[in-house]
Amino acid sequence: MSVRGTRFRSCFVGAVLLVVAAPVAAKQVVGVDVPEHVQLGPGATDLTLNGAGVRTKIVIKVYVGGLYVAAPTHDAAAVLADPGAQRILIHMVRDLESKTLAEALREGLDANLSAAELAPLEARIADLTRMLTSRATVTKSSQIFLDYLPGTGTQVTADGQVMGSIPGEDFHVALLKIWLGAKPVDGDLKKAMLGL
Repeated sequence: MSVRGTRFRSCFVGAVLLVVAAPVAAKQVVGVDVPEHVQLGPGATDLTLNGAGVRTKIVIKVYVGGLYVAAPTHDAAAVLADPGAQRILIHMVRDLESKTLAEALREGLDANLSAAELAPLEARIADLTRMLTSRATVTKSSQIFLDYLPGTGTQVTADGQVMGSIPGEDFHVALLKIWLGAKPVDGDLKKAMLGL
């Protein structure tokens, strides 16, 4: 084989190895890598990133929020009506008292649900609050997953530790409304989570 042929072959093999070794694609949001795909539950359901953005309070970036679904859509109503597995990602970009995060989620629920809708959820909201506040603070780079698994409920995971599960599709839909409801906690984040 000629020197030129050997160089071509070496370059070709090197290029193939680079493609094979390439990491799984991730979207970058304010320096945070948000994976394009995750797998949930015992059946390893594959979910795709619907969209991700940053939660900003006044001008302070608080966390990256992401939404994973089986079939990506720009329609909030379709996400709310989907009975399948889903993940809400909260990736902190600053330190925050866990009590403050729990209160912010509660405010989002209060803004998007009526008193009659909230009443049957109160005990489960209290369970979520207990899980989230079991540590005094959530630190920069901490990750919280709110994973809806049909038949199980919403599994709450903080930094790889499963905190517990909260039953009911109605509870999961209520959580989704914090970000995708008529009065979302952050309008720009709502658009980003819907891939708009």
